Amino acid sequence: MALMKALMSGLAGATAVTLVHETARRNVNSAPRADILGVRAVENVLMAANQQPPTGDQLHQIALAADVVSNTAYYSLVGAGRPRGGLLRGLVLGLLAGIGGITLPGPLGLGEAATDRRPETQVMTVAWYLLGGLVAGLVYQLLTGRRAEPATVEMMA
Repeated sequence: MALMKALMSGLAGATAVTLVHETARRNVNSAPRADILGVRAVENVLMAANQQPPTGDQLHQIALAADVVSNTAYYSLVGAGRPRGGLLRGLVLGLLAGIGGITLPGPLGLGEAATDRRPETQVMTVAWYLLGGLVAGLVYQLLTGRRAEPATVEMMA
């Protein structure tokens, strides 16, 4: 049951991040383009497996689905540890994901411009992943019926 609550919380956080990214990429010129990173990642994985990647909308849909699955797994870590620490863990996970969204694409061979091209793009990247962590943490709290307790390092364990 605890795993299911963690996964549902992770899915809520992943959905929040994906909705914000997809809405903003259509409406904000300097928005982070996590979708481009996802497309490149899917292409790289398929080419490494000697498979021809699909193109166009099909590739974009596969990348979005992979993004939701991987972010769900990541944000479900809110369930690791004591239930009352879920909100704090969600915020830490979100912050780390946002920082990773800026710093990791280049070294991973996915390019840097998608999330690191302008200061406002960097801020949006961190803020949106932080939002995902906040949503995951809040949903976890709701599902476990636990209120957050004062932040301590011990809660992270």
